[in-house]
Amino acid sequence: MEKQLEFVLPEIDRDATKKAVEAALEKYRIFLLTHSLDKLPKVTQQYSLVPPSNTNKFHSSTEEMAISNADYERERSEYIKRIAMAVNRLGYWERAILIRRYMTENDVYDYEIYNDFGMSERKYYRIKSRAFYKLAFALKIEVYKKEESEVISS
Repeated sequence: MEKQLEFVLPEIDRDATKKAVEAALEKYRIFLLTHSLDKLPKVTQQYSLVPPSNTNKFHSSTEEMAISNADYERERSEYIKRIAMAVNRLGYWERAILIRRYMTENDVYDYEIYNDFGMSERKYYRIKSRAFYKLAFALKIEVYKKEESEVISS
């Protein structure tokens, strides 16, 4: 008899995936609202008895902070763009729910959203769950259940 190829998709851990998506959306919101104050350069002079070395390495804290700020800004803008593009690929209601709930400055509760949209609570949570599932795949942050490996003793 011929062997049949078997392709089994791993099972998704829905709770862990939901937490991963919520964490990504919270990071999005924080990136929109904050800029780290500890990344600002120091402007006080520093005196040292050690003579300066002639290497290609930057020793100025101002230069190092400027580079760090540029990297942080680039990372932040790329992350914001990535999340926005993934959300824009969702359906109308999925996108509307996620934007209203997680991507605005104001904290809004679920019951306020489904009341404003005129939908039942059950339908709202079904759409929201589907949106999380799709967004997790779009962002490649889905979490799979770990397979329990069988221990074979010899």
